[in-house]
Amino acid sequence: MPRPVWSGAISFGLVTIPIKVVTATEDHSISFRQVHTADGGRIRYQKVCEIDGQVLDQAEISKGYEIAKDTVVQVTDEELREMPLPTAKAIEIVAFVPRDRVDPVQISTSYYLQADGQVAGKPYKLLREALKRSDRVAIARFAWHGRERLGMLQVLDEAIALHSMRWPDEIRDPAELAPAPADVGDAEVDGALALMEAMTVARLDDLDLADRYHDALAEVITAKADHRRPTPAADEAEPAGQVVDLMAALNASVEQARAARGDDEHATVHEMPQRPKKAPAKKTTAGKKTAPARRRKAG
Repeated sequence: MPRPVWSGAISFGLVTIPIKVVTATEDHSISFRQVHTADGGRIRYQKVCEIDGQVLDQAEISKGYEIAKDTVVQVTDEELREMPLPTAKAIEIVAFVPRDRVDPVQISTSYYLQADGQVAGKPYKLLREALKRSDRVAIARFAWHGRERLGMLQVLDEAIALHSMRWPDEIRDPAELAPAPADVGDAEVDGALALMEAMTVARLDDLDLADRYHDALAEVITAKADHRRPTPAADEAEPAGQVVDLMAALNASVEQARAARGDDEHATVHEMPQRPKKAPAKKTTAGKKTAPARRRKAG
């Protein structure tokens, strides 16, 4: 079990649930260090005071806010902990909403909430079961790392998860990124739907997912440590160029996807007939270490 990153309570009306917060994800990225190209020496950085030139360690460093040129107000960690803010020590639930009303773009880092002590067990289970039966998620406020944040609580298996969220005004409007208008026929949409059907799986666990970049990078590092050339990757098809015949590409993709699933019975795809175009509807108004090899399955 990872170490808790925060301890406090869930504030649920008049109910208080002591909890510990642990990270829900792990980072398996391969990290590089900066080295001197000529001799491989480590590059290190020092924190130096610009007034007296002293090299400082972390215990000698505090936070400061520049309110004017050459005027900095220092703020201690204790002062931050004692701020008169309800969410400084609690995850305060402010509302419940249907699960499908939350914009996925707002979701950020995920955590698990662990009941802190025997007394917390019953109210924790109460909130968990209420969330399960209602098919709703809880929207909450909490304060971490120098700012108040928005969060969403939902049930994952037998635990309550907290997903930190971005505030609505932090989400960019995607309208400006929309492509230029283009005519898409019904047959092309049917072809895309057929491809989606051929590529559909019941659960993400059914896919054998692996971080291929991580594995390739691990092989490069291991090979260099062993003074050999990396094992060449299996040949893959070259990416296609610009698609000229969209229907042909869709039908070929459907055939390829079905063959990959072993669905030989439906491996042959016939040309899809064009539907007659509908008249436009009338408008109505309404309200030496070697790098670790890693394979993983998505949960």
